[in-house]
Amino acid sequence: MNKILLVLLSISSFAFSQIKGTIKDKEGNPVPFVNIYIENTYISTTSNELGNYELNVPDKKNVHLIFQCLGFKSQKHILNITNFPYEFDVVLQEEYFQLKEVVVMNGDNPANEIIRNTIKSKKKNAAKTDKFEADFYSRGIFRAKDIPKKFMGVEIGDLDGNLDSTRSGIIYQSETVSKIKFEKPDNLKEEIIASKIAGNDNGFSYNTALNTNYDFYENYIDFGINMVSPIADNAFNYYKFKLESFFYDDKNQLINKILVTPKRDKEPVFEGYIYIVEDSWAIFGIDLDIKGYRMQQPILENMKLTQNFSYNSDSEIWVKNIQALDFEAGIFGMKFTGKFTHVFTNYNFKDTFEKKTFGKEIVTFAENANKKDTSYWEENRPVPLTEEETKNYVKKDSIQTIRKSQVYLDSIDAKGNKFKLLKIISGYTYKNSFKNWSFNYQGLSTVGSLSFNTVQGYNLNSGFSYTKRNEETGKYTSISSTFNYGFAEDRLRVKGNIYHRFNNKNNAYISLSGGSAISQFNPNEPISNLVNSVASLFFRNNFMKLYNKEFAEVNYGREVTNGIFASGKLVYENRRALFNNTSYSFAKKNDLYFSNDPLQPYNFTSVPFEQHHIIKASLGTRIRFGQKYISRPDGKINIQNDNYPVLSFNYEKGFGATNSNYHYDLISGTIDYNTTIGNKGDFGLRFKAGKFFNADNISFVDYKHFNGNQTHVNLLNNSLNAFNLLPYYSHSTNDAYLETHIEHNFKGYIMNKIPLLNKLQWNLIGGFHQLNIPNMKPYQEFTVGFDNIGFGKFRFLRVDYVRSYQNGVQGDGVMFGLKF
Repeated sequence: MNKILLVLLSISSFAFSQIKGTIKDKEGNPVPFVNIYIENTYISTTSNELGNYELNVPDKKNVHLIFQCLGFKSQKHILNITNFPYEFDVVLQEEYFQLKEVVVMNGDNPANEIIRNTIKSKKKNAAKTDKFEADFYSRGIFRAKDIPKKFMGVEIGDLDGNLDSTRSGIIYQSETVSKIKFEKPDNLKEEIIASKIAGNDNGFSYNTALNTNYDFYENYIDFGINMVSPIADNAFNYYKFKLESFFYDDKNQLINKILVTPKRDKEPVFEGYIYIVEDSWAIFGIDLDIKGYRMQQPILENMKLTQNFSYNSDSEIWVKNIQALDFEAGIFGMKFTGKFTHVFTNYNFKDTFEKKTFGKEIVTFAENANKKDTSYWEENRPVPLTEEETKNYVKKDSIQTIRKSQVYLDSIDAKGNKFKLLKIISGYTYKNSFKNWSFNYQGLSTVGSLSFNTVQGYNLNSGFSYTKRNEETGKYTSISSTFNYGFAEDRLRVKGNIYHRFNNKNNAYISLSGGSAISQFNPNEPISNLVNSVASLFFRNNFMKLYNKEFAEVNYGREVTNGIFASGKLVYENRRALFNNTSYSFAKKNDLYFSNDPLQPYNFTSVPFEQHHIIKASLGTRIRFGQKYISRPDGKINIQNDNYPVLSFNYEKGFGATNSNYHYDLISGTIDYNTTIGNKGDFGLRFKAGKFFNADNISFVDYKHFNGNQTHVNLLNNSLNAFNLLPYYSHSTNDAYLETHIEHNFKGYIMNKIPLLNKLQWNLIGGFHQLNIPNMKPYQEFTVGFDNIGFGKFRFLRVDYVRSYQNGVQGDGVMFGLKF
């Protein structure tokens, strides 16, 4: 069967190909990534990893074909084509124009003058291609090697048939064909005409032109961290340049091959070669490596970025035809490699676009984009598949047919659904994969099941859940229950939840929940069960303060329009204060725990609030200005615009309480803003403000509580939403408040320039936090610290020194945290 399909694919390829062939060097080795284009046009393609190429041409006249590849002499061939398909093989010769002697003028390397001229001319050269329409093709492949059968005790399996007996194989392969409109710096309109994923006939590839604009005429190129371009305005602060050779292209234009090396190893910089055209100072080609540690992505070992440009003598424009990203990564002995190939053809440069060309919707899919047949792909795929890729499509599509069948899914479920007595402890899942539903029992030994606090002593969590999903519509339903038993107080609490998401378009959802629960006074839960358990058992610090509630709650939310999300909540609570029920700990046997009263640590007799019930209603909205989005047939993907802040507003009303004094109104809002400042790091701020009305005598539960910390440990990664040394409930208020959180992560901008210290690869971070409430001096914290601390590929630790002030110095301390 597979052989028949391969033959059919080959026949289809032969029928639709126009000009095709193989490109090799003089030794007979295939030459990949050759830029092949018709002279003075924007019709182009590239060769694949085996040197094979295919190019559709408009008619059968004489074709002036250019073959251009970095490191090889450009060749021009005039093909007199009488019939199609037309086969034409090429042998490329390596470039041998080497500089025998570098002439230093006035102590300056000639490469430096070339780079200076390129920097001076980059605005002019960039403007030539600042507005265009084009056809775009993208192909991605991701391979894995040495994948274990189990990782940390969890079965990995064969990854849906992607791994062979050696635990290696292609785990992802996809391609797209689209039409794009682009205007610098970041206006994009893309319609995906065809989309294909190996082994997923309903799949819509994530390969788009979005985030493929690696423009070296800009000062910085975004790879998660801003990498400094070799022709940035400040390039000489980061790079050394050497004119290694020069050669002439097919139009007798002199091309300078310049070696680019970093001045400091740990900076966010490239290394390799940049090719510059003499006189016009345009980019001819890019062949640069990016080390993972320079991107602060240590799992990524190396990435090679290659770009080929072609010249149109009619328009006098050098334009990017081909772009490729090859990467190698690895962790825990597992290896990963991949390649993304991008082909830009049929450019149409514009003086201007109509006003409504670009909007918030940046990517759309044509109807039946994922249903294109083999003949379409063979006719429109500009880069031929390798034999490996062709076989992978056949293999994955065959595997999908089998593994989507009810017979196969039922057989797999039958094996996994077998119940064993040990699963009472470890947990159990019963699935019906064909109908996309599952039932889960949490067990008693999962992470977080067991914890300790002074009210309950040791307490155990378990529960049941049922989920059903529809991948095409995005509908998702979950019904769950949680059982919590506290041994010291000998009490079982049970709560349940029903959650339903209606779609992936506006993410509309509704949830219903209720039951009995134990809760922290601060609903944000500033101290986790794990941290509190360690602090209590080892240090007798019971910072977690708890109360009991019986409750019923309904929530609803949805995106009203692009960028505006609205939600509402109605909740009934019956609250009761709790006391400590245990003094157990591993150490400090003679010391006493503090009471469970948040404000009176030595009050062991009276309660912090009287038992009562209350109804609360709230309305909230979040506004993301300038939000763009991708419209996929299976959902909407929102893309936040970091040029604008995110605003959130909330109104909450307490009513129907046991005591009318507990009624109140609260208006609150938040401003969030995060941005990257060149290569100088990431800046973030958060302002939170609110005001209570008619709240003089409300329950302490309903006060505004702030996210403090008294443990010197932060596992929540919430530095812009919490204080470091503030006691948990010392500043709780039923009046007005203003929170300010500011932080700047220099991302190595300073540390990378300090000898010896730069080898640590730590990031310097500075921060400021302030809390304002009536009748008290402002509380302030100044922080300085480092993240990206660790070794090798494991850099998850963050350490901060904190100094706090309130009408003078209040204290200082060191905070330890984990960042992922």
